[in-house]
Amino acid sequence: MRNKTETLSLFDNELLTQEGAKKKGKTTENLERLDLHGELQKKIFPLCRLKYEDIWEDPINGHKVGVLDATKLEDVKKIIGNEKAILVVNDPPYNVAVGNANTNALFKINIKNYLEFSEKWVQNAILVTDKDAHFYIWLGADYKDNFQPLPDFIIIMRKFKELKPKNIITLRNQRGYGTQKNWMWVRQELLYYIKGNPEFNVEAEYTDIPKILRGYYKEVNGRITENLERSKSKYIRAGNVWVDIQQVFYRMEENVPGCYAQKPLKAIERRSYDN
Repeated sequence: MRNKTETLSLFDNELLTQEGAKKKGKTTENLERLDLHGELQKKIFPLCRLKYEDIWEDPINGHKVGVLDATKLEDVKKIIGNEKAILVVNDPPYNVAVGNANTNALFKINIKNYLEFSEKWVQNAILVTDKDAHFYIWLGADYKDNFQPLPDFIIIMRKFKELKPKNIITLRNQRGYGTQKNWMWVRQELLYYIKGNPEFNVEAEYTDIPKILRGYYKEVNGRITENLERSKSKYIRAGNVWVDIQQVFYRMEENVPGCYAQKPLKAIERRSYDN
């Protein structure tokens, strides 16, 4: 394991020094967005194991990780092979200039170009899904630009007759951003579509939060029962507003420093188990 001195030597004085790390304190991660630091990016890039068109396959479970272009069907087929997906979880660029900084990694383009890009990757994703499949899309909304791209994206999804809209899920973040002149922004939107008629496992919808509300009585088959007696589970259901999942922040083990809008593993598991 590298010692602290050796690790910090990767970074020049402007980006991350012993002094700078101390100033940041313990409430923020020391490594911030790599796309804002050109020199740091140059030093780290040669250490990356995967380049464009490379695919790594987990020898134990067969999982694949690829650096590919989702708008190119040949790239998509390269990673999925002859298989068909029954669950597709999409996390495309949000088309929002994060932190008011427009870079090659987190950029904002005009809505026409963004929608053209979106149509291509959605079409390719549909082509590699099974006849019965779940289709999820994380997407953002820029309130400074008429909530783009969310509304226009939902409209172009009408073109894909294979997909049927089922729900709009909101993941409620514990940490948000905002100003003194607006409600704090703590939501992430997740669009849910289906292809065909996939099975939905309702057990996946239950949270780890116990039910505490009692006192709702109803007569069933001549017997007065309380709501908890009639329940299928002692836990509450998540519904389409998820408040029980912790967003990824610097103290979580799964956190990747410098990675913007990383999705919680628990959110992925909840969606995976629905089929």
